Order: sequence, then structure tokens, then C-alpha cells
Amino acid sequence: MSQSTTQMTPAAVRRTRESTDAGVPVDDAEAVLSALNDADCRAILDATGDAALSAGELSEACDLPLSTAYRKLDLLTDAGLLDERTRVRRSGKHVSEYARRVEEVLVSVAGDGGLELRIVPDEDLGSESVPTVPTPGSR
Repeated sequence: MSQSTTQMTPAAVRRTRESTDAGVPVDDAEAVLSALNDADCRAILDATGDAALSAGELSEACDLPLSTAYRKLDLLTDAGLLDERTRVRRSGKHVSEYARRVEEVLVSVAGDGGLELRIVPDEDLGSESVPTVPTPGSR
């Protein structure tokens, strides 16, 4: 997954707060855009592209303090971009691990100035689908 340095403006994220025709809460679109606007979150998404990793492994791989890694993992799981699983260990000391749920996130600008957010699920996670979220004005 390539990381873009383009930043979403607060106005673009703010525009997603109204309801949508798709029945999907637009707050989800705001959460996705906010997470993608964060460089640490993008680094975590990149690191989880090949394998599920624990918070400690992600902290080390992304050169983040563990407390920051946990905050970013909460943002990404709440936005639906990461899947939290339990890694079972023989010792009985199980740990949460995080896998990227999406392959792509596409943002399109409609003719009327609205935005449409399309999330393409990671095929390795099965047929679970992630919805397309139109933002206000993209109807």
C-alpha cells in the first residue's frame, strides 16, 4: 500500500457528518478519512499489509511509542480499517493482533462537489464486504 503525503483538509472531513442514502453512518466516513489523514495510522496500515501484527510488533515496526500505537489501533479498528483478532499461544498468554481489512480506499469527487468514499475489502479476509459511503451531495 503506497502512502500519500496529501492531507485531507478539515473541511473535507467535516462535510461527511450528515446522513447518507446508503444507510451507512457518515460518521464512519469521517472516521476513515481522519485515520487516513494520520501518518502513524497510514504506517500501521502499511505494516499490516502482509501479516497480522500485535501492538508491540506494530510499535516496533512503525517506530511508535506503545501508548501511541494503541491509540492509533483504536482509531483504525473503530474506522473499520483494521480487524482485531486473538493470537492464541501455547503458554495461555493470548494477545490481540491486528490485520488490515481493506485493500484500497477510494475517494471520488462528484459533479456537485460531494464526495464518495469507496472501500475495497482485502480478499484474504474472505467475502466480508465493506460498504461504499457516499457523502452529502454525491446522490
